[in-house]
Amino acid sequence: MSLLRNRRAAAAAAAAGSGEQPVVQAAYNIIPIQDVVMHGDHPSLQVPEVRAAVEALAHASDFPAPPLARVWDPFRADLFDWLGATFGFQPDNVRNQREHLVLLLANAQLRAAAAFPKDHPIDVLHHTVARGIRRKLLKNYTSWCAYLGQKRHFRVPPSGGRDRRRTSTAPGVGPDIRMDLLYTALYLLIWGEAANLRFMPECLCYIFHYMALDLHHVLEQSIDIETGQPAMPAVCGEDAFLIRVVTPIYNVLKNEVDASRNGTKPHSAWRNYDDINEYFWSRRVFKRLGWPLVPSRNFFVEPGKPGRIGKTGFVEQRSFWNVYRSFDRVWVMHILFFQAAMIVAWDGRPPWDSLSIRDIQVRVLSVFITWGGLRFVQAMLDAGTQYSLVSRETTTLAVRMVLKVLVAAGWTIVFSVLYKRMWDQRWRDRRWSFAANTRVLNYLEAAAVFVIPQVLAVALFIIPWIRNFLEKTNWKILYVLTWWFQTRTFVGRGLREGLIDNIKYSMFWVCLLVSKFSFSYFLQIKPMVGPTKVIFKLHDIRRNWFEFMPHTERLAVIILWVPVIIIYLMDIQIWYAVFSSLTGALIGLFSHLGEIRSVEQLRLRFQFFASAMQFNLMPEEHLDTVHGGIRSKFYDAIHRLKLRYGFGRPYRKIEANEVEAKRFALIWNEIIQTFREEDIISDKELELLELPPVVWRIRVVRWPCLLLKNELLLALSQAAELVADDRTHWSRICNNEYRRCAVIEAYDSIRHLLLEIIEERTNEHIIVNQLFLAFDNAIEYGKFTEEYKLTLLPRIHKFVISLVELLLKDKDQIKIVRTLQDLYDLAVHDFPRNKKDFEQLRREGLAPSRPTESELLFQDAIKCPDDDDVSFYKQVRRLHTILTSRDSMDNVPKNPEARRRITFFSNSLFMNMPRAPTVQKMMAFSVLTPYYNEDVLYNKDQLRRENEDGISILFYLQKIYEDDWGNFLERMQREGMVSDDDIWAGKFQDLRLWASYRGQTLARTVRGMMYYYRALKMLAFLDTASEQRPRRRLDRGTSTREVEIYRIRLPGPLKLGEGKPENQNHAIIFTRGSNKVAAVRPSSITSVQLLNQCGKTLPFTEIA
Repeated sequence: MSLLRNRRAAAAAAAAGSGEQPVVQAAYNIIPIQDVVMHGDHPSLQVPEVRAAVEALAHASDFPAPPLARVWDPFRADLFDWLGATFGFQPDNVRNQREHLVLLLANAQLRAAAAFPKDHPIDVLHHTVARGIRRKLLKNYTSWCAYLGQKRHFRVPPSGGRDRRRTSTAPGVGPDIRMDLLYTALYLLIWGEAANLRFMPECLCYIFHYMALDLHHVLEQSIDIETGQPAMPAVCGEDAFLIRVVTPIYNVLKNEVDASRNGTKPHSAWRNYDDINEYFWSRRVFKRLGWPLVPSRNFFVEPGKPGRIGKTGFVEQRSFWNVYRSFDRVWVMHILFFQAAMIVAWDGRPPWDSLSIRDIQVRVLSVFITWGGLRFVQAMLDAGTQYSLVSRETTTLAVRMVLKVLVAAGWTIVFSVLYKRMWDQRWRDRRWSFAANTRVLNYLEAAAVFVIPQVLAVALFIIPWIRNFLEKTNWKILYVLTWWFQTRTFVGRGLREGLIDNIKYSMFWVCLLVSKFSFSYFLQIKPMVGPTKVIFKLHDIRRNWFEFMPHTERLAVIILWVPVIIIYLMDIQIWYAVFSSLTGALIGLFSHLGEIRSVEQLRLRFQFFASAMQFNLMPEEHLDTVHGGIRSKFYDAIHRLKLRYGFGRPYRKIEANEVEAKRFALIWNEIIQTFREEDIISDKELELLELPPVVWRIRVVRWPCLLLKNELLLALSQAAELVADDRTHWSRICNNEYRRCAVIEAYDSIRHLLLEIIEERTNEHIIVNQLFLAFDNAIEYGKFTEEYKLTLLPRIHKFVISLVELLLKDKDQIKIVRTLQDLYDLAVHDFPRNKKDFEQLRREGLAPSRPTESELLFQDAIKCPDDDDVSFYKQVRRLHTILTSRDSMDNVPKNPEARRRITFFSNSLFMNMPRAPTVQKMMAFSVLTPYYNEDVLYNKDQLRRENEDGISILFYLQKIYEDDWGNFLERMQREGMVSDDDIWAGKFQDLRLWASYRGQTLARTVRGMMYYYRALKMLAFLDTASEQRPRRRLDRGTSTREVEIYRIRLPGPLKLGEGKPENQNHAIIFTRGSNKVAAVRPSSITSVQLLNQCGKTLPFTEIA
């Protein structure tokens, strides 16, 4: 960052010397690298990886001066400035892509830091990072050049080599990486300004191909042989790239769209993005289009004029024959099986007996004649639908179409002749003689040759890597061998699934087809053969004079078979639906999807949630095991089984490891708090669902009250009815984890509550403390049942409930004192089995030191906390719930949306998923959502306006979301709303948000996307927070100011095709992320609004 510091110092000194006013800070997106003078102290610029990326781009002083540049300062310009001035890119495009590349380099450097040598400076960009980014961005260009047999036009020094243009300001660590960065920056600048051309990636490869060559000539200072002057790029000058490259190709697209009459013309009559992009899949584009682009080329001829280039790839001819052509394999399979099944069933014997007879075997071989005829039909349909692709440049395509028709017809004739010869020889010999069998063998040899392509296709399908190799290898001999089967295409090569997936897929269809054809033969075809034979044997049929058809038995057979054939051809959809359902059910069963479907199932598995979340969210860097090893994977599998099936006692681990419990409580409470903010749960349900913090010195995990329902009452009932020792009682209680925690939490909470409301340094405080110490001592030595009457526990429970209710309601001191006095008398005098006199109680500290004070016990020692002590009374309400809950709470939460989200989250914890990395090393991503000319938030008039039925939007939403409306009013009252009328005044913005989140798709979508930010902040906090002081809530910055940062000029109207992809295309250049862009598309929305989340996901922003 030495150069940047020098710039800041020089600019600051100049401003101070001239006495100028401080410059207003320029707007920036994520990193203020455009103006390091004003933003030098920004946190992002202090991150070493960012400094390394900016420094790597900062050296362009030894490059030739850009031609036609008005003002050029080589010592203040970086690589992007030089490229923008040399090739005429727009300034805002340069600024945007500079930030884009800096973020890519910084994130890649951060993720790969572990593999660098230990002596590598942290603020110097490693050469493997720059080369890796360049290879990833130019991977498609490299494949395109190999596909077309062209030499790549970028030249970079080999790894470890040094470029001769190194300057003294460049750090001398590792090889010079500027060539890698130059080609990467050039491609990003082309992509960032390509507008609608981004839908044509091979078109961008073509542009980059020649611009990279120009870049090489400029850097090498080559001499133009025509002018004798230093070589200049074909595209240079202000906005030259937009005017001379993007606009001409854009006009071709626009003319095609205008000629399509809004897409109503036939598909074969006009070209879309894919059709024009396919033009760049052929070598002839280098001769026919050339460089620089000249409008007189045929490529730029408008539709309807002679010389226009048509489609060069796929053409869709809309016809009903496409029903057969698109599913020809299904049709062929059904027709051939129907023919063979009819031959076998007509014999009348079981199929295994019929197929042992030579006559039936030979008749079944007639399916090859039908197969040849069907292939002839397929070849004719291919020629009829793709004939418009034939031109002078595609004569080989026409030759292949004609040859396929002739070959298919030839096979049909060959099979017919051989079939006839078999039967002629058989009838001549009156048996299947050696000569007849020889002709059968000749027929089978021809059939074997005929099916070789099909067998080869099946073999290549089952063994996918061979086909992937053949498709991705650009050897000319392979082009010749595969020319007969398919047209060369650049995209979709080598995308076959793996071997295991193909085997699973094949087994699925084999089982489906065996079941379908078995059903069809035995229950559809064979039962119809008998009636058909009977009808054909009816010869002596008397006909009336007015009947026009003499052979009505044939018509009867046709009518009989037509519905059977229709069902036979269509019932494969039913079989597919059945097998898909069964397969999906098995996959879901083995993947344990949707196991938690109710509150009761949630209650059984909740104790494993903390361990499951810790297991899934623990980054690999924090593990002691070797990453990716077999041993590590085996231990992970064993741990998943323990979590999924409940082996072991994970809640004991939680008690021993407080950090794990606190981490889970942070995430769980954040989810529940989000539910309350959305008003899908009430305040009461919030307290029942949340995991409270560790307070009051409670020794166990404080499970949500929802899980502790009725557990304390069951424990009290057991203690009062069961006569046993301490060990038996405690073992019965410990059989249920929630019951154990409820008992211990209630005991600890009552102790803390009594000591809290009784003033310290009073006799009463000492008495209560000594009383609980006596209880602890009896429990520790296992003598509690011997020293105390457990049958009195329900009475003590009743008095404790009365005390808690008094604290929550009117806080009447007299009633509280009386209740405490009753509790004292019961616990000291009645509860022990051995009665003690006053002197004995006084010696043990369970009575006042003076007898006269017994009448005034607790009277002047009670001090209830103020109502402002929210935490205290929240814990008292929780204690009251534990003490009094008797119902099952199966309807908590009441809102179905809240229940759905909880079950979805719960099931996701037990899914097989890879371990999450730290947020610092995660890939950045951006989120796009369509938006155009739509009301995001309802206004007052829209909410109150009534329709013809007298129903307003607000009234409708109140009835549809009745629970949510009640929760919303409760929240508003808690926030200061006095009456319902105040909601239209002080709380109107909250009302708009409540209604819009339920009635406007976009508002709900944006809220959901912004949860990514909250989730990432939470994960970042869990990655970096101190174990001693974890926080529950996180600070959230808010910004409502909209600032224009980049403005990039387009060649014309942004929308040529469909609205959503077009607008997402124009917004994607402002996204940030390593190939991670989430395009969320709400229904009925036709444009785009960019929510730039990428900066908030990067390690050098404010997430920590």
